[in-house]
Amino acid sequence: MAERSSLVRLLDEYEVTLSWVGYELHPETPAGGVALAAHVPHAEAMLGCVKNFAAGFGIVDLVPPPRLVPTRRILAVAQLAREVGRLDALRAVAFDAYWRRGWGLESDEDLGWIAREADLDPAAALAAASDPARLAAVAEARREAIAAGVTGIPTFDFFSAPGRPPLRVVGCQPYEVLADAAVRAGADRR
Repeated sequence: MAERSSLVRLLDEYEVTLSWVGYELHPETPAGGVALAAHVPHAEAMLGCVKNFAAGFGIVDLVPPPRLVPTRRILAVAQLAREVGRLDALRAVAFDAYWRRGWGLESDEDLGWIAREADLDPAAALAAASDPARLAAVAEARREAIAAGVTGIPTFDFFSAPGRPPLRVVGCQPYEVLADAAVRAGADRR
């Protein structure tokens, strides 16, 4: 049986609340994406680390994506999914499509399939993916993340008290790193 993800385990074991905010890391990515090797130095080594990390959680069928793909449209669909209570399902299906199937996250075909699998209306999802107000909200979330000092994804901010800066953890991290940050921020065990 695969080990639970660090985040799922943290949510199960500590009194913490997750507020997922989609963040467009590379808004300059053109339609159709770019070869990962042309965009990320040492892409093969980085993807090897990602595969090893995933294998630690029993995910052995990871298909490293050959391309960095635009995420603006799927992030707009995520706003719709949040509104109708399907955000977790959409995130799981989208991550699976990208990391296990090697699909993009921008074509109408891919977005329609992702929406159906996440139990969202595909027509509503495609409308959301092209909605100027939702796309503007995606851009605003990026501006806010940059203003807050977010430099990578995922970023976990553990807040200990109102007005105090968060304890920040950047990147996919083992459970122990996230649990330590939660404890240092004052989270109680369940």
